[in-house]
Amino acid sequence: MKVVDVLCSAGRTGFFFDDQRAIKKGAEHDGFTYVGEPVTEGFKKIRVAGESISVMLILEDGQVAYGDCAAVQYSGAGGRDPLFLSKDFIPIIEKHIAPKLIGRELENFKSIAEEIDTMLVDGKRLHTAIRYGITQAILDGVAKSKKLTMAEVIRDEYNTGVELKEVPIFTQSGDDRYNNVDKMIIKGADVLPHGLINNVKEKLGERGELLKEYVVWLRDRIMHLRTSKDYNPVLHIDVYGTIGIAFNNDIEKMADYLSELEKAAHPLKLRIEGPMDVENREGQMLELKKLRNALKDRNIGVEIVADEWCNTWEDIKYFTDEQAADMIQIKTPDLGGVNNIVEAILYCKKHGVGAYCGGTCNETDRSAQVCTNIAIACGADQCLAKPGMGVDEGFMIVYNEMQRVLTLAKNRERINKAIK
Repeated sequence: MKVVDVLCSAGRTGFFFDDQRAIKKGAEHDGFTYVGEPVTEGFKKIRVAGESISVMLILEDGQVAYGDCAAVQYSGAGGRDPLFLSKDFIPIIEKHIAPKLIGRELENFKSIAEEIDTMLVDGKRLHTAIRYGITQAILDGVAKSKKLTMAEVIRDEYNTGVELKEVPIFTQSGDDRYNNVDKMIIKGADVLPHGLINNVKEKLGERGELLKEYVVWLRDRIMHLRTSKDYNPVLHIDVYGTIGIAFNNDIEKMADYLSELEKAAHPLKLRIEGPMDVENREGQMLELKKLRNALKDRNIGVEIVADEWCNTWEDIKYFTDEQAADMIQIKTPDLGGVNNIVEAILYCKKHGVGAYCGGTCNETDRSAQVCTNIAIACGADQCLAKPGMGVDEGFMIVYNEMQRVLTLAKNRERINKAIK
């Protein structure tokens, strides 16, 4: 199937771009926005509406394959590419990428995706968001050409050997960490609640007492609202380095505290994402590894999830090789081409590390659908419900796409007979 044209449309994402550096410097909330001056290049305010670009490949039979270029909430921070604004990047796609795709036969996803992901413009790689969206569109185009789901294309091209089945869905609460948990339980989320524990004084507690109380509440609320004794979701809480702050990165004290949290969560399994943040990649890997080993030595079953300083495919390989965490969050937009998501999940699985096909609240319905296909095809250990922070919308998008893909793949022989 040949590409005959490439079109772009400006879009919105499911959340916002936030100037993380300004927030860390103490910017205060004013309703849903922030008071103060932005400090990161490109930001006109500390919180701005998230933007995306839909890239549409017009195929020779009239079908349209598309993907969405999108970037994470904290764009421009931590070494990431700059703020992604559609007016700045649509011209780049039209000038440099469209000519490479128009006239191309979409016979193979992997080779074309790798070509786009590694191409240089004026000696520089394309913005991660562009690579993310273009490769989504290529995957969709190959799937439409072959009359398969995107999951089947990935499974076949990468020989994943994975049985296509449901992947546990992880829902995130944002700051509404009580009402949103009720939604998660009622809808049967497999993993919850993320929690957004990003402040010691207000959310963790100086001795961790506030988070401990929250974990007890979570456990009790699940037991109270569940309609089946078989519903035992994993508790996965992102603490944004606050445990390290509260306990001065003392590994033994942190292990003691995580032991307390494990008892508070019982009988539910507990994962802690980002227990500390030492603000550099090698240091973060080493400290996570020390903590993980301390927990294993003491037979504490809390799982450690790597997030900060583990953003790119190279970072993920590094943390995995060092066995620095029980699970890696694969922050999908930060990897650029979605071909890298495939490689990252498969690498984690091969080396016995949990593969969390994650991302950001600041994505779109389309990027969520594509990531869901990849998670299924590669047998990810969990998949983020995205975009947004409202639970219902993100969970619906990911869950429904998962069910569609599995139903189509299961009935492939029946479909092929019907369309001949």
